[in-house]
Amino acid sequence: MRDLHITEVQQEVLVGCLSFVSLLGSLAGGRTADALGRKRTIGLAAAVFQAGALVMTLAPSFRVLIAGRLLAGIGIGFGVMIAPVYIAEISPAASRGSFTSFPEIFINLGILLGYISNYVFSGLPDHLGWRVMLAVGIVPSVSIVFALLVIPESPRWLVVQGRAAEAREVLLRVTDGEEEADERLAEIEAAAASAASSGETVWRELSRPSPTIRRMLVTGLGIQCFQQITGIDALVYYSPTIFRDAGVTTESQLLLATVAVGFFKTAFIALAIVLIDRVGRKPLLYVSTVGMTTCLVVLAATLWLLAHGAVPKALGVAVAVLAVCGDVAFFSVGIGPVCWVTSSEIFPLRLRSQAAALGAAVNRVTSGTVAMSFLSVSRGMTVAGAFSAFAAISALSVVFVHRFVPETKGKTLEEIELLFGGGEGESASPGEVELGDSEHLVRKG
Repeated sequence: MRDLHITEVQQEVLVGCLSFVSLLGSLAGGRTADALGRKRTIGLAAAVFQAGALVMTLAPSFRVLIAGRLLAGIGIGFGVMIAPVYIAEISPAASRGSFTSFPEIFINLGILLGYISNYVFSGLPDHLGWRVMLAVGIVPSVSIVFALLVIPESPRWLVVQGRAAEAREVLLRVTDGEEEADERLAEIEAAAASAASSGETVWRELSRPSPTIRRMLVTGLGIQCFQQITGIDALVYYSPTIFRDAGVTTESQLLLATVAVGFFKTAFIALAIVLIDRVGRKPLLYVSTVGMTTCLVVLAATLWLLAHGAVPKALGVAVAVLAVCGDVAFFSVGIGPVCWVTSSEIFPLRLRSQAAALGAAVNRVTSGTVAMSFLSVSRGMTVAGAFSAFAAISALSVVFVHRFVPETKGKTLEEIELLFGGGEGESASPGEVELGDSEHLVRKG
C-alpha cells in the first residue's frame, strides 16, 4: 500500500479498526439471528463482507480504504458470532466440538493464503499487488451463496418460532434416526418452553444475571477476552515487525517467515478438530495456555538477548521464529477454537445468540486494542517488553481455565446448562455452587 503513503499510525488504525467495528456486527448479529434466523444471518454476513472487500480493492485513498475496512468489519462481526452458534445448534453432541471448530480452521486458512498471496504478488507494482490480494479474498465468500441453498435452518430456532414440524425434519437429517430426533426435539421444546415462560427480556437477564447465568458469563466472556489479550493478533498482524526486530532483514525472508507462521496456525487447528471431541475441551485448553506462556517467555527473552548482543544473531533469529510459530501452534490447538466452541454451547437457548454476540464483541474489543496499540507499546517498552506482558497475561489464562471452565465434551446443549447449576440448581444461592477444575459442579459442604 505504499502508493497510498500510509503512515505507521494509519497502519495501526487500519489493522485495529476492523476488530472494533466488527463488535458492532457481533452485537447486531445476536438480535438479527433471533429475528431472521441463523441461516439468513450467515447470508447477510457474507454480503456485507463482500461489499466491504470490493470497496477496499477499488479504494483510491486511505479514507475510502478505511470505509471499506469498516464495512468488511461489520460483516466479519456478524460471521464470527453466527457461525459457531449455528453449527453448535445443528450438530450432534458427540461431534459438536469438531464441527464448531471448522470456522476457525477456515479463518486460519484464509490468513495463510493471505500470507502466501502477499509473497506471490510482492513482485507486482505497488499500486496493483495489494489490490489483487484483496480482490482474491472476495472469491471464497461467494461460495456461501451456494452453501445457503443446501444447509438447513437451526432446529432450535425453528422450535422457538413455533415451527416444530420443520425442526423435526432437520433433526432427522442430522441424527441417527427417528427415535433420537424425537428425543432431541423434546429436549429443545422443553428448553424453548422454559424460555417462553420467563418474563425477563434477554438483555435484562444478561445485565442482571442469576447466579447460574453469571457463572456462564464469567466463563464465556472470560475465555473470549483471554483468547485475544494473550497477544495472538500482535503475532499474526505484526509478525514481519517482530522478525525484523529479531534481525531478519530481507523482504523475501520476512515473507517466508510469515508464511511459516500461517502454516503452523492452520496445521494445528486441524489437529484440534481431530482431538476436541476425543480428549475434551479442558485438556486442550491446559496444553494451549501453558504452551503459549512458555513460548511467549522464550520469545521475550530471545528478543531481549538479541537487543543486548548476548546471543549470536543467527541463533537468536532461529529461536525467535520457532517461538512465534510455537505460540500460534499452541493457540490453534486449544484456546483458538475452544473459545468459540465454549461460547456457543454453554448458554441456554433463550440467551444463546445474544450472549454469544456479547462474547464476540468482547473478543473484538480486546483484539482491536491489541492490534491498534502494539506498535506504539513496543516502541515505548520494546518488543521484548511487550511480549513479557503478554506472557504474564497468558500465565493468568492458565489459572482462569483451571478455575472457571468446565468440561462439556459429549453433552447436549440442554445438559450443559446443568453444569452451571441450571434447572433445579437455578435456585441455589451464589455461594452454594462453584466451578472447580472437575468436569462437574461441586456442592460445598
